Amino acid sequence: MAEPKKPITRTPEELEKRRIVGINAETVTDVTSTDFPGHWPGEDHAWDAKKFRDSFQVKIHHLSPLESSFSLIGIDASVANAFRRILIAEIPSLAIETVFVHNNTSIIQDEVLAGRLGLIPLKGNQRGLVDYLKWWRKPNEEEEPGSTSFDYNTIVLALKMECTLNQSAAKGETDPLKKYHHAHVYARDIEFKPFGEQAEHFSGEDAIAPTNPDILVAKLRPGQCIDVEMHAVKGFGSDHAKFSPVATASYRLLPTIKIKKAILGGDAEKFARCFPPGVIGFDKVTKEDEKIEDAGYAGHLGEKKAVVLDTMKDTVSRECLRHEEFQGKVELGRIRDHFIFSVESVGQWDSHDLFLEAVSGLKKKCQILKKNLANMAN
Repeated sequence: MAEPKKPITRTPEELEKRRIVGINAETVTDVTSTDFPGHWPGEDHAWDAKKFRDSFQVKIHHLSPLESSFSLIGIDASVANAFRRILIAEIPSLAIETVFVHNNTSIIQDEVLAGRLGLIPLKGNQRGLVDYLKWWRKPNEEEEPGSTSFDYNTIVLALKMECTLNQSAAKGETDPLKKYHHAHVYARDIEFKPFGEQAEHFSGEDAIAPTNPDILVAKLRPGQCIDVEMHAVKGFGSDHAKFSPVATASYRLLPTIKIKKAILGGDAEKFARCFPPGVIGFDKVTKEDEKIEDAGYAGHLGEKKAVVLDTMKDTVSRECLRHEEFQGKVELGRIRDHFIFSVESVGQWDSHDLFLEAVSGLKKKCQILKKNLANMAN
């Protein structure tokens, strides 16, 4: 009878190396994962919910309504990328879909004006946008324009502006904003026209309005005017970028900087200049440092040495690897399961709500897949 295989034991150094993507002067090493992420031959890596809960971490770095930064630690790149793609393309938001031009005598063509208006981010009562507003259906060829638009799926906006001469302007005035009335048309000039039950869901501070009132739409001169009606509907970023609720949603791996040998005095100052401010700092060589074998600290008690302060501020420029005096003294890398997310909302959703909605979206996808797999088995 064959003896049972003994479990393979790994040293802490080996386990730590698995998490690091090596950054060298001209190459990047250990970029590929195993065939099954987080699994290695000859070892038991069966899924364990408790083990995942104990190892998975979420760290908040910055949180505001429009911007947030946080770290997800202990997940695979496929999961992190799924969150990013959902943030960009699968969270519903409101945008102008149809523009009815009554009059446009500005120098901007009708189709260009419609495109500019469609890209203006809108905001309103979040729960009203999610729960009250339903999905709009585009009319077919046999239906009249607007025949599928109702109060529960369409938001009506209007923009009516005419440029006139300012009779009270100083003689010789050259500033068009002083010389004319309404020389510039801004997003704040767009007016919300509630109808049906919309006033119950979108009123006061919760009324539909551009997220940034200072977006420049057009420039007019006396005799020119813009008179348009706009219909805004709910959509996904996968249909058009104007429906994406984020300006940016990205992640990067946490950089690592390991000083293997002493970098002292003037070299320490030069080493610090190879990185963005706040990444490298200075300390003094201690007696404990002198005891480290082959580190180069022996005989330098009290001298200035370079130390790592905050790797999150590093941009991994590899500048330190270009200088001969630092060869063999520093090791750069990235941690493959530490993802630093940056989410910038356009204003319709709070940035932290966006990520929670992305988590909910991925959960729904998993539930659908689980149901389909069960049907296949049956």
